[in-house]
Amino acid sequence: MAWSTALCFSDPLSFQAAISTADLELLPTARGQFRAELTRVCMNQLWVQRCYQNLPLMIAGAMKPRRRVFTFLTSAEPEAMRHCGMDVVSGDIIVNTFDEIHQQLEPEFRLGSISLTTDDFDAACNAIVGHEFPGDKLKLVVRPNPELMSRLTELHRTVGQIAKTTPAILELPQVSRALEQQLVHLIVRCVTEGAPLKIPLGGRNHDMIVARFEAFLEANPNTPLYLPEICAAIGAAERTLRAACEEHLGMGPIRYLTLRRMHLVRRALLRADSSTTVTRIATDHGFWELGRFSVAYRTLFGETPSESLRRPSDKPSRAPESAAILG
Repeated sequence: MAWSTALCFSDPLSFQAAISTADLELLPTARGQFRAELTRVCMNQLWVQRCYQNLPLMIAGAMKPRRRVFTFLTSAEPEAMRHCGMDVVSGDIIVNTFDEIHQQLEPEFRLGSISLTTDDFDAACNAIVGHEFPGDKLKLVVRPNPELMSRLTELHRTVGQIAKTTPAILELPQVSRALEQQLVHLIVRCVTEGAPLKIPLGGRNHDMIVARFEAFLEANPNTPLYLPEICAAIGAAERTLRAACEEHLGMGPIRYLTLRRMHLVRRALLRADSSTTVTRIATDHGFWELGRFSVAYRTLFGETPSESLRRPSDKPSRAPESAAILG
């Protein structure tokens, strides 16, 4: 039986934990009170997700294994984003792999996804177009026929609207089966018949460099890191690392490192017990100049570190039925 949920969030940590198809780290890049919505529908084979967030984001992470995940912009207005150094616009579909991904999203952003298990997707491709999706196309952006893409986004929007306003309808087997079969048919045709966009010059090499950069940061989460040792560890010249980070992350490596550590501090502050101090958490994450750290923290998050320490982390709330439907 199909089921659905519609949730609201005021903290990126709980929002990223609720996204079922990927393990992601969401880093807002501008000050403001974070707001997000997530509508999720799980059918027999197909998972549907619709997301909205109000702040510009830097996203890093990877898809969870054993599912093929396809994402696309859902707003009726023209929008654009950066995905692994590639420009993605309304009408494109991202064919996700299990490799590290990086995305740059603008404020007031709306994104949708469709996913099936790898076996179900291969079976659907064989049934609909007579062959599996080529392995060499598993990391690309596809631009489908506009009419097919319009039908897909409209049906995706309809499913999201039903989930938010009349979710009991989705529990009717004949309804969920009909919607699921239509969505499967459309996504298979869109990605198999669509034109793949070219990976930018140097993109594959930059992919590997940024992946090594991320792995090094993961291995040294609370250690002050400096550009020469980073370059030496990942085997990339400073100019090359900077170019790869600007392409994939929208910022240089030092700015990204500082932003990431700031969010790690915030996460630790929100989860800390009463015996923990701001000084301990800040220094554990490599911030030694506490006055400068406090100013930078307040600039980014709109509150002092002490206020974060005293404030409990957010829990998602059920989206009210009267809330605006995600576009």
